[in-house]
Amino acid sequence: MPQLDTSTWSITILSMVLALFIIFQLKISKYKYPETPEPKSPSPSKKLMPWEEKWTKIYSPLLLPRR
Repeated sequence: MPQLDTSTWSITILSMVLALFIIFQLKISKYKYPETPEPKSPSPSKKLMPWEEKWTKIYSPLLLPRR
């Protein structure tokens, strides 16, 4: 039964790792990152809901005076 020749495995694995590293570096280098990132301040813009535009009062039937 023939033996499995593993003499070329090390160079194959090393060349694959090197190729993956180079490809990964090339993909990362395409991104542009801001030089000084600043935190976003929350804007205090408040949207008015339709029921907030005018004052309304809701009467509960139990609170109405009896006739």
